[in-house]
Amino acid sequence: MGRTDFRRILPKAGSPSAARTKSLPLQVVREKPPLDLLLNSFVVLLVVVDPVGNAPIFAALTRGLSEVERRGVALRGIALSAAILLVFFLAGNGLLSALGIGIPAFRIAGGSFLFLLAIDMVFARQSGLRSTTASERAEAREREDISIFPLAFPLIAGPGAITTVLLMAAEGGGWQAQGLRLALVVFVLLLTLGSLLLTARIMRLLGETGANVIDRVLGLLLAAIAVQFVVDGVRGAFGLGGG
Repeated sequence: MGRTDFRRILPKAGSPSAARTKSLPLQVVREKPPLDLLLNSFVVLLVVVDPVGNAPIFAALTRGLSEVERRGVALRGIALSAAILLVFFLAGNGLLSALGIGIPAFRIAGGSFLFLLAIDMVFARQSGLRSTTASERAEAREREDISIFPLAFPLIAGPGAITTVLLMAAEGGGWQAQGLRLALVVFVLLLTLGSLLLTARIMRLLGETGANVIDRVLGLLLAAIAVQFVVDGVRGAFGLGGG
């Protein structure tokens, strides 16, 4: 058999077909983020927003309200949370650039913050990172509508969720990649809405102890992901290779 001349098969350098062939893999990477990155983003945001963990807090804040009133508070809270997270998602890259903050530095800072949040979850502590303080709860009881404060902020779209959304936006990519990440944010908010609407059933099924057990398990996952954020940030900041 004769030898195949691959030079006749491959496009010549500098030709339009060669340029298209060379740029195709890069375009795919930009447009569609790997599935593991999407799954990572989904898990982090789900753990940080914590739909199940917010159920007992929501039940306490809406005690004495009718079912219709409770549903209205939940819907308004989710809508406001979506608006807050959408603003930070869309303006995240521009905000970091305006402040002169590099992506590696923000990954280190964001990962450290999420690690502190994970510690609170593992030890079932309610701190200002993932819940309201005593003075904030007292102020909430005096308000007629709690959908803005403390439900939308800081319970749902709190510092942890905003940090996570900024990290997701900083991954970059084309419109398709960012659209997939934005769809994950919407999906997590819909799960949270379902949890708020089913608060009574969740509390009967799990109780506060069951919710704390779930929080501890999710906290371990969040701690590992947060450490990986820091490791990736250090590698990027100091130009270290992956390993």
